[in-house]
Amino acid sequence: MGKLIVTLYPVAVLLVSLALNVFAFGVNPYVAALPSAWCMRALVIAAVLLAVNHTWLMTATELTRGRFKMHATPEEWAASGTSPEDAPRDGIRELERHHNAHRNTTENTVYFTFLAVVFVLTSPSTAAALVWITGFAVARLGYTYSYLRGHDGVRGLFMTLGLLAMYGMASYLVVSVFWGG
Repeated sequence: MGKLIVTLYPVAVLLVSLALNVFAFGVNPYVAALPSAWCMRALVIAAVLLAVNHTWLMTATELTRGRFKMHATPEEWAASGTSPEDAPRDGIRELERHHNAHRNTTENTVYFTFLAVVFVLTSPSTAAALVWITGFAVARLGYTYSYLRGHDGVRGLFMTLGLLAMYGMASYLVVSVFWGG
């Protein structure tokens, strides 16, 4: 049963995003154009929120290193007179949590950025642009909070919302380009 849920989960999220685009936002036929003011506002808000998220992850990682007297480079370890083998297990686990959160955010942001740039150049509806672009950034903030705090259920919710936003842009593009007119 678990394998089936994992397999169907992304399909269900994609179908929800497609339904929202078609029935709630309306999909404009593809027209290449410079982004509207609202699209630019959404991009600016998302960029600022994602920069805040990156800063949060970076700062939390460094605070964890400091709390557990761990270092980032071999030179720092040598200067401290300690080695990575001296690091406490709790510190290693916490640092790994931070690194995983940072890596996951970076991976998702790469795909988001590509989709968002193409998306805003296709004259999307204002509602779709605001929801999908800013929604992704807000979801990433929630994901970071829940990941760093160890709240798996909430983390899953924010992961779904971020995926919904990316699938929202992708499905909007497909409908706009292939079936929009």
